[in-house]
Amino acid sequence: MKHESFSVIYERACDRKGGESAVEALLPKSLSAEELAQISDDRYLAELTRKVFQSGFVWRVVDQKWDDFEESFWNFDIEKLLMMPDDMLERKAADPKIIRHLKKVWSIRDNAMMIQDVRRDYGSFAQFVADWPVDNIMGLWNHLKKHGSRLGGNTGPYALRAIGKDTFLLTRDIEAYLRAMKIIDGGLATKKSQQAIQAFFNDLQGESGRSMAEISRLVSYGVGSNLQ
Repeated sequence: MKHESFSVIYERACDRKGGESAVEALLPKSLSAEELAQISDDRYLAELTRKVFQSGFVWRVVDQKWDDFEESFWNFDIEKLLMMPDDMLERKAADPKIIRHLKKVWSIRDNAMMIQDVRRDYGSFAQFVADWPVDNIMGLWNHLKKHGSRLGGNTGPYALRAIGKDTFLLTRDIEAYLRAMKIIDGGLATKKSQQAIQAFFNDLQGESGRSMAEISRLVSYGVGSNLQ
């Protein structure tokens, strides 16, 4: 695949964001596989839940209510959530302390079930995420979408990024870049597009040695009106 080199992308980001030092200070940091594996599974569920509720909503409001979410759902204890009956879920979904959205509240137990299913084979969901190869990170996105609840689109990827898993994102700016460079010409969810996108980021990582998260951010800085 022929595309811009990493050096061109990096230089453009530096030109637009005030120089190399400014750009480096803005780049996201990812955790190592060892660090990811040490995070408890309840924290993975908490971050998935946070991103589900932030999707299509004001993130700040979700953050302001987050302590109440933690209290209402027992700090996202997987075993307790799996035993939660339907009527309790419905009552919690009507509680004004959290955000009242029945389908999103329902997703908490569904995603606890997904995590529990993974734990049967891997020991922990954390280990499963930690071991997933970055050169097929979209495969992990698709796993979350297929086996989880309300984790499609950017919701799953944003949750992974927030918890520290190295992943690129497909923001509007990045999608615009990929289309302008003719790396993709179809829908983002098609197999052809996903293969082309993953290959593009794999190439840049091989060239630069940078993380997927860093490359993703650098690409976004060079798009449209994304100026300092």
